[in-house]
Amino acid sequence: MIDHDALFQATHRPDHALLYRRRDPNDRRLGEIVQSNPKAYANAEFVLLGFPQDEGIRRNSGRPGAAQAPDAIRRCLYKFTVQGLEDARLFDLGNTGAQPLLEAAHDAHQRIVQRVIADGKTLIVMGGGNDISYPDCAGLAAAIPDPLAFNVDAHFDVRADTPRNSGTPYRQLLEEGIVTPARFYEMGSQPFSNSPVYARYLREKGAHNVPLGELRASGVTATFERILSETAAEGIFWGLDMDVVRAADAPGVSAPNPTGLFGDELCAIAATAGRDPRSRLLELSEVNPEFDVDQRTCRLAAAVLWSFMAARKVN
Repeated sequence: MIDHDALFQATHRPDHALLYRRRDPNDRRLGEIVQSNPKAYANAEFVLLGFPQDEGIRRNSGRPGAAQAPDAIRRCLYKFTVQGLEDARLFDLGNTGAQPLLEAAHDAHQRIVQRVIADGKTLIVMGGGNDISYPDCAGLAAAIPDPLAFNVDAHFDVRADTPRNSGTPYRQLLEEGIVTPARFYEMGSQPFSNSPVYARYLREKGAHNVPLGELRASGVTATFERILSETAAEGIFWGLDMDVVRAADAPGVSAPNPTGLFGDELCAIAATAGRDPRSRLLELSEVNPEFDVDQRTCRLAAAVLWSFMAARKVN
């Protein structure tokens, strides 16, 4: 595990221009309370970390652009008011440093994640491609073994591809034994977006698959709450791929979805995650600012992060 000096050497501090300041004492914004000086890290409650990388998407024949997402989400998030988060101790660790290969970037990122989780922080990761779920969940598992893991996504992301890409992270986690199949849930998947071969793979592994129709029929938040109440785990990983949301609400993603979740449903899922103190890592992936419309997707991504943190503070 890396030490704290290495933690800050492996990351680049956020651009202060993204930390929005209203300069009105009656209308403070998140950009005015978030900290980024390494001296403030020890007291942090929530740590934000970006992974500006879309090589995994390129390898998966997707449309690039997600590398711009962490800063684009920050630009929206830090304009939000502090209501609900007045006394939140937010720390922005910045972005994981660039590496020549995706595999090296994952290794570096995983070490950062493990350190932050071991330090007792609640980590929020902003991708980047969905390949980031591998180092994120592996880093969490290294600090808190045998986590409960959710992939809230239109796609399974269990492709049998080499080299690794944005479609392989959960297969890597399952095959390497980092995530136990009985503790892995695919939530909100779309039948027309996934191969029957991979649906069979999940069944044979003993993993759970709750397609969008079934999730809605049983109640979106109620289904998550039931799973949480029935599962004993010390740590919970939440992987939220923004293409689980319908394109009308989230046009700026790597793979637009015609009939996904509504934006407020994803915010409700994030709030459900925030209310459970075992939720130690919330990850957002596949936001693609190049294809966004009026910052609609980035604003939704920011609202998802706000929903998670605000629910944790109320709880």
